[in-house]
Amino acid sequence: MCKLKSKGSVVGKVRISVVKRTARKLLQMYRNEFSEDFQHNKEIVKKLVNTPSKKLRNQIAGYITHLIKVEKRREALTQQGLQQ
Repeated sequence: MCKLKSKGSVVGKVRISVVKRTARKLLQMYRNEFSEDFQHNKEIVKKLVNTPSKKLRNQIAGYITHLIKVEKRREALTQQGLQQ
């Protein structure tokens, strides 16, 4: 994934709404099944969702992985703030 800097902001990857919506719903329903590992999440998504294409399944698994990593980073920052 290529991120470009433009006047101080970071431009990321654009994801279609079906990917975001499905990923959030799966995380809400099966939070304990997913981890920070993309390969593991890909297999879980394969079992839970009947996707029309491998690309869509991988996009959903990738977004789930991203959301979990962001959540863990946020928790770490919160813990660090509480300790200070």
